[in-house]
Amino acid sequence: MARKSQELGRFTDVALLVLISLAEGQKHGYRMISDIEEFSGTSLEPGTLYGALMRLEERGWIEPVASAERRKPYRITDGGRAALREQLATLRRVEQTGVRRSLAWGPA
Repeated sequence: MARKSQELGRFTDVALLVLISLAEGQKHGYRMISDIEEFSGTSLEPGTLYGALMRLEERGWIEPVASAERRKPYRITDGGRAALREQLATLRRVEQTGVRRSLAWGPA
C-alpha cells in the first residue's frame, strides 16, 4: 500500500527537483543549481536551494558526503529514492488525469 502524503509532509517542487538531480549522483549546491536549470528550465536562487537541502536532510532523504574540497556535496538516501519514486508516480497520475480531462472538452 502506498504511503499517504501526511507521512511525507509538504513536498515542494524544489525538493522534488533536488531529489531528481541527486538521483543521478552526488553533487554540491552549484552543480545542483546548474543541473536543475538544465533539465527543468527552473533557475533556483542559492537560498532557495539551501533551504530545501536543509529540509531534505532533516527528513533523512539526502545526506552530506565527506569532502576535502570547500564545496559540500550531497547524495540521495534510500529513503529519498523511495520518496522520489512515490512523488513521480503521483505526478504521472496527475498528468494522466489532466490530459484525459482536457481532451474531454474536445480540440482547443
